Amino acid sequence: QRVMIAMAIACKPKILIADEPTTALDVTVQKEIIQLLKDLQQETKMSILFISHDLSLVSEIANRVLVMYKGEIAEQGNAKAIFENPQHNYTKALIASRPSLEFRLKRLPTIQDFLNETSKSEIVSAEERKENQEKIYAKTPLLEVKNVEKEYLSTVGLFGKKLSFKAVNDVSFKIYEGETVGLVGESGCGKSTLGNAILQLDKATAGQIFYKGNDITKLNKDEIRKLRKEIQIIFQDPYSSLNPRIPIGKAIMEPMKVHGLYKNDTERKAKAVEILERVGLGEDFFNRYPHEFSGGQRQRIGIARTIALQPKLIVCDESVSALDISVQAQVLNLLNELKENFGFTYIFISHDLAVVKYMSDQVLVMNKGKIEEMADADELYANPKSAYTKKLIEAIPKG
Repeated sequence: QRVMIAMAIACKPKILIADEPTTALDVTVQKEIIQLLKDLQQETKMSILFISHDLSLVSEIANRVLVMYKGEIAEQGNAKAIFENPQHNYTKALIASRPSLEFRLKRLPTIQDFLNETSKSEIVSAEERKENQEKIYAKTPLLEVKNVEKEYLSTVGLFGKKLSFKAVNDVSFKIYEGETVGLVGESGCGKSTLGNAILQLDKATAGQIFYKGNDITKLNKDEIRKLRKEIQIIFQDPYSSLNPRIPIGKAIMEPMKVHGLYKNDTERKAKAVEILERVGLGEDFFNRYPHEFSGGQRQRIGIARTIALQPKLIVCDESVSALDISVQAQVLNLLNELKENFGFTYIFISHDLAVVKYMSDQVLVMNKGKIEEMADADELYANPKSAYTKKLIEAIPKG
């Protein structure tokens, strides 16, 4: 991203258009990029048109704000005025859809709630949360990760010696049924590698991973195939994880067929339609192709395909990071609703710390392949113990 900025400012422009320059970056790198843009602006006196769906970030960088809705400017004005006293319902919805660091809503308000004037703001009390967690932690762990390591070897030069790099280094933790565990850290800290090791997509070099008491690192091919039904993943980019040549209804039926669920295709189709309705799409969408859907709809299709197998444990790997605030709120509400109805357990990997706090019971902070800190989500954000966790929390745009 720094290289792209260097290329953009090489011609000393009067106006720099920054189109979502920090969307895929973790909070600390995002903070550095924003500071870099501000410093360059001071030096060169250029104007910046900063396009973003991250309102907290916009409130920290912008002098004036334009809010667009359906191709038109819904509202514009001084940044302070827009954020403190929004006039248009769409602006109000955008501001309210972002998970708060101060309190936890039962359900995030969406654009439609505000436009229909049906938004509710029920807050989850500390007592409710404690009661729910006591029920969760009274059970035996669903997944236990013990001293897991993942080592990669790389060769330097043509005849050079092999260098080893530990992407995951001696990681241990437990996950209980019905719990959501957040996994955060800077890019390259080992979050996704750990997720892939749990999914058995990438074998751990050392350590044990117990699922329902069985060490899944020792399973053969047939046993791993059976395990796939139990542990599933929701990918970051739903478009690249959907086959463009297969209608989405068939994409949802495919895993059911692979795992021998239901007697025939008629039953599978009925189930796929039921699942599409669950995720807010319905039968009309069954024969459509992935390119016909928006990003948020595709992510719903990805979720539909994942829950078609009724897994116990779902790894959500950056599954809302590419979505704008309003669509993100819909998907987070859907994930929570499905968890309530089906008793899913989530490992929620993200670089968006506000979203992780909203979704999680416990949070694991990873740094250079190791667990830096692990605690209850609210406790961790209120009283971080390690300097690294403090740095991550301080870098969150507060808005």
